[in-house]
Formats: sequence, structure tokens, C-alpha cells
Amino acid sequence: MAVEAGAATPEAPTLFGPRRRLLFAGRRAVVASTLSSVVLLGALVAVFYLAPGGAAVRYFFFNPHQMWVSFRGDPSKGLSSIGSGILTNVWMFCVCEVLVLIIGLIIAWVRMTQSAVLFPFRFLATLYTDIFRGIPILLVIFIVGFGLPALQLGSLSTQSPAVYGCMSLTITYSAYVAEVYRAGINSVPNGQLLAARSLGLSSGTTMRRVILPQAVRTVIPPLLNDFISMQKDTALVSTLGAIEATRAAQIYASTEFNFSGYVVASLLFLALTIPLTRFTDHLIAKDRTKRLAAQ
Repeated sequence: MAVEAGAATPEAPTLFGPRRRLLFAGRRAVVASTLSSVVLLGALVAVFYLAPGGAAVRYFFFNPHQMWVSFRGDPSKGLSSIGSGILTNVWMFCVCEVLVLIIGLIIAWVRMTQSAVLFPFRFLATLYTDIFRGIPILLVIFIVGFGLPALQLGSLSTQSPAVYGCMSLTITYSAYVAEVYRAGINSVPNGQLLAARSLGLSSGTTMRRVILPQAVRTVIPPLLNDFISMQKDTALVSTLGAIEATRAAQIYASTEFNFSGYVVASLLFLALTIPLTRFTDHLIAKDRTKRLAAQ
């Protein structure tokens, strides 16, 4: 039943809400949340400073000078900049995201076709998703990064480690995204398909104008979750020798015997993933509110 015009949008129910909400409402809620935050942060700081090895951890992991030097880099000492390395992670993620969206949709469409002529392609698409969802991505990176150069296929075998990393990420995540697409398409009610057919729309037009717009709204949150994982997995390309943020931090640690660079790389990855995570949560909450309003 749709909500009447001007009526308040129903609030999404909380799964773990307290029984007595009025006990911590208004100013009491602010005081309670502040006290709990202070206690938690105080406990963490106490452990960090009072632990027997706290001073060593602060020097080797949270040294401000070492963190700045690792971020900036020092070519005279052979130290790569972590700040520049994170740009490699960013462009790899952007390229892979576009490719995965396109390839994943093609694989999902092939798997859902019913034509007898396309049976071999359906079989290959199913085999593809089963294989690359089952193999750890690190093994895919090794197979692609070391296997393609060994094949000696001209320009295909002479690419940089970052390119082979992009290929590996695209191959692996396309299998996951294809299943996300397929689940979203299958979630569209059959009545929508029957209504489109009754209007004389072709299969392609029905998919493009009726099914996909509704499916995309459903799959956006899980797609963004996959992209958050892919953004982090760009660090695995360091195993091929690509100089990205993780590899630059590793070089710094092995040269200066200080691990502050790892903390810098972690903070940079957090700066990339947290906004996308919060945006995903916002979309999930917004979609949930719309669904409740339509009931």
C-alpha cells in the first residue's frame, strides 16, 4: 500500500534497538555516547603508552618523521614515494572498475540466454565464473603476471606488472560481478517481463529499458562492496614488482628498518575506502526507506 501524499515517511525499524529508548534520549544520549567514547579511547591510549613495548611500537610504526619521509620518498636513497604509489592503486582501480562492469554484464547476459545456439557460450560463461570465483586472486595474479610473459606473444607478453595486475583483477572480479548482475536481474518480478512483452517490446528492449534499470538499483550496494574489496586488492600487484603504495612501504621498511611506511600506506587506503563505504551505507539505507514507503 503506497503512502499518501504529505504523510511522513516510515522510519526503518532498528534491529538492535534498546527497550527503553527514553532512558538515553536527548541530552542523556549525548552524555552516554561521549562517556563511552572517552572510556574506549582512553583504554586504547593507555594500552598504547603503558605497554612494555609501547615505546618501541611508537618509534617503529608511528614515527612522524619516518612517516613523512616514507610518504614523500627519497630518490637519492632509492626510496619510492608512498604518496605517488597510491596514485598507481587509484588508476588501476578506476580502469578495472570500468572493465569489470562491462565484462561482468556480458557474462551475466550470456549465462541467462536461452538460445540453443549460444549453449557453448553459456557453458563457457558458467565455467568461467566457477573457476575464477574458486581460485584465490593471488594465484591468478601469479599465473597472469608470470604466465603471459613466458608465452612470448609479442606486445601481450611485454606489458608492465601494473597492467598484468589490472588483467588479473578484471578477470577475477568480473566473475563475482557477473553473479551480482544475475541475482539482480532475477530479482525483478516476472510480471514486469510479461507486461513488457504484452506491449510488444522485443527481448533486447525489454532487457535494456525494463529489467536492467530495476536490477541496477538493486545491485548497486553489493557492487560497491565488491569495488571496495577490489580497491584494497590492488595492493596484491606488489607481488609482481609494481611500485604502488604497499610496495613502496615495503622498500622503505627494508631500507630504513622502520615500519612507519606501512602505517602511511594503510591510512591512504583508508582515505580511499571509508568514503566509498559510507556512500554504500547511505545507498542501502535510502533503498530500504524507499521500499518501506512503497509498502
